[in-house]
Amino acid sequence: MTEAAEDRFLIAGGGIGGLSAALAIARTGRPVTVLEKSPSLGEIGAGIQLGPNAFRCFDALGVGDAARAIAIQVDQLRLMDALSGLEICHIDLGDAFRARFGNPYAVIHRGDLHAILLRACQADPHITLRTSAGVTGYEQDGATATALLPGGERVTAAALIGADGLWSKVRAQLVADGPPRVSGHTTYRSVIPTERMPEDLRWNAATLWAGPKCHIVHYPLSDWRAFNLVVTYHNHAPEPVAGAPATQEEVMRGFTHVHPRAQEIIRRGQDWKLWVLCDRDPVETWVEGRVTILGDAAHPTLQYLAQGACMAMEDAVSLGEAVAAHPGHVESALAAYRDARVLRTARLILQSREVGDHIYHPEGAHAALRNAIMGAKTQEQWRDTVDWLYGEGWRSQRLGTSQ
Repeated sequence: MTEAAEDRFLIAGGGIGGLSAALAIARTGRPVTVLEKSPSLGEIGAGIQLGPNAFRCFDALGVGDAARAIAIQVDQLRLMDALSGLEICHIDLGDAFRARFGNPYAVIHRGDLHAILLRACQADPHITLRTSAGVTGYEQDGATATALLPGGERVTAAALIGADGLWSKVRAQLVADGPPRVSGHTTYRSVIPTERMPEDLRWNAATLWAGPKCHIVHYPLSDWRAFNLVVTYHNHAPEPVAGAPATQEEVMRGFTHVHPRAQEIIRRGQDWKLWVLCDRDPVETWVEGRVTILGDAAHPTLQYLAQGACMAMEDAVSLGEAVAAHPGHVESALAAYRDARVLRTARLILQSREVGDHIYHPEGAHAALRNAIMGAKTQEQWRDTVDWLYGEGWRSQRLGTSQ
């Protein structure tokens, strides 16, 4: 590419959010360079859930057909009582749900989703991908932004987008709010062959077993060749951990009090890895001149609404729209992007905390009240409940105008 640095956008981070942002900006005709600190581009982790809002983003990024081809469309969101082993409620995801929200609810392997975005970036002549190029900080002079790399290298462009995750170096300089908030909840993840999953639980559903200070999630992956298992409990973990190996005994420690049917799911897991869950308090300080943040760098959230990747992709689409709407005015574009996203993502952070405390993990009378309220809702009422998250209105949820 021969475009001047003043035309180019830099993106720190080549994960789902960073690659989505690259595609969104490239679709405006601007050149983009992705700076990824790892020696190769890829994603660790297992399954993720994709609400209808994710599919709107896929279409906006030009990868809708590819995503639909490999995602598994599930029939239900199912909430089980981990103490009794009985269903509390479910949300049907069939025709009425898809008609309301215009798209399905699906699950996909994180690596498969990343590969779709990566192939699209590799095929786009506007996008340059660099590895072993971690951004350690930035400088700006009012006309350009410069990413600082190890060894003294400097890369200058029109703007810098920090999509470098929970421990973002861009956020550390822009927001300066210290380390993430440690929740004290630890999540253990496993992917198992479908034949290892109890046959009577091989549901085409994103299923959650809610118990006192713990929960279990499972759903099919990879054309039904495997099941994703995610189990979480409160163990007051004091420090962040990401991807460390864990033993079966450690995983079971938080589930000795749940129904044998729920315990059996955990016993089928293998090669467990753990993450200590972290988030940050919402902030409005997303922009400094020609620098902004996106995805987990901007609004890391607990997993309890299953929207981390979806929110990063929404950020990317909004950023691309803002760049297109403000040609030649980078600072105005970044401000418009911030205004379009701050309130919605703040709501997600705060409601994810509430969902964890009051739906996933309560006990006693609190859990009984949850069961009664949630079990009494009709399917139409459920669709109304999740409309703020999955509906078309997310584009209008701006500061001061949210519904």
